[in-house]
Amino acid sequence: MMDMTKREKAIQKAFKERMDETELLNCMRCGFCLPACPTYIETGFDETQSPRGRIALMKAVHDGLISPDDDVERSLNLCLGCRACEPVCPAGVQYGHLLEEARDIFNEYNRHSLPVKTVRKTVFEGVFPHQNRMEKTIGLLSFYQRSGLQKAVRKIGFMKLFPENLRQMEKVLPEVPSRKEMKNRPMKLPANTNQVKSKVAFFSGCLMDTMFMETNDATLKLLQKAGCEIVIPEGQNCCGALHGHSGEKDKAMELAKKNIDAFEDTGADYIIVNAGGCGAFLIDYGHLLKDDPEYADRAKAFAGKMKDISEILYELDFHQQVPLSIKNQTITYQDSCHLRNVMKTFLAPRALITAIKGAEFKEMDKADSCCGSAGIYNIIEPEMSMRILDHKMEKVVETKAHTIVTANPGCLLQMKLGIEREGLSDRVRAVHIVDLLLEACN
Repeated sequence: MMDMTKREKAIQKAFKERMDETELLNCMRCGFCLPACPTYIETGFDETQSPRGRIALMKAVHDGLISPDDDVERSLNLCLGCRACEPVCPAGVQYGHLLEEARDIFNEYNRHSLPVKTVRKTVFEGVFPHQNRMEKTIGLLSFYQRSGLQKAVRKIGFMKLFPENLRQMEKVLPEVPSRKEMKNRPMKLPANTNQVKSKVAFFSGCLMDTMFMETNDATLKLLQKAGCEIVIPEGQNCCGALHGHSGEKDKAMELAKKNIDAFEDTGADYIIVNAGGCGAFLIDYGHLLKDDPEYADRAKAFAGKMKDISEILYELDFHQQVPLSIKNQTITYQDSCHLRNVMKTFLAPRALITAIKGAEFKEMDKADSCCGSAGIYNIIEPEMSMRILDHKMEKVVETKAHTIVTANPGCLLQMKLGIEREGLSDRVRAVHIVDLLLEACN
């Protein structure tokens, strides 16, 4: 066996013990995943940046054939985690599960610098698991926007100290509600129809119920119009996706258990989510907690009730029973990777959009490919993210769309960032699908 450091030996041992060898062996190396992988394409067809290449690296580490060195870790970290490889895989390899386990192992034995450790601890343990702290943090952003500080910062050129993509992102952040407004969230809402068609529990999320609170409000109004009685459990918290994708599996499991506790006694027919990234992680709770004797079955039951807002609206014939109209415009749709590839929801959003009078729907070429947002990927891997985004915007421009619709907050900000980078902000907008539908209701 090749010489390995003490750390590399520990990682290799963990791979041997924790990686699912059967799943690793399921990969037939057929290459069907290659055309679906953004990083494989953007790196000039580098096999180590493809799903089958990364699986080969994982298997080689598992078998002790290569050292789990920085190059292996870099390959795993450059992956967007969009899981576009899974629907096209004839063997049904659950690549996303393998990736998250491998990242968790590397993180466990990582050599983060003190500043990075501090940031990770603050974000993953100090803020996201606690909704009240999230509200305080986002409340600071609200103060920044409303107090005049934002205008002053821009005027003196302070933002020039930041990388270009962060400067542009600051411009496209939504107008954040005040902390007082964040607190005024009802726990139960009646259906706005004579007959209750379904009782649903709403997963309000952490960022969605703070930075994107207006979209959450729109979601609730649409559910009421569709005939849903709504309950919003108080004990819910962050879904854990950010933790799970970043090698913080234990914290993700802790958050998952709290959400299961909060939702399982609601008596709801479905649990509704309006963020594709959150929904995909929530629906994977069954896998995340499969080895927990107390929560394994409960997690499966929880996941079995998950449904995206577009799916429930479509199933309840919202688009046929509620008149929808909008000022004449061309609209295109950018898939949320996780909504499409994990939750398998892609027809419902399109059906809802095409039902709007005045909307000319134009399908975007490669609408099912990642926009480069991928959670916080556009922050930690800005170069690759912006390359992917710039190519995505080429496809947007081809549609001549006035409105880009998506179904995930990260995708929404990324598309707004793309509009800004292309200099199209005076004639193109990006909106969440529920905001578009509510606009079409009025």
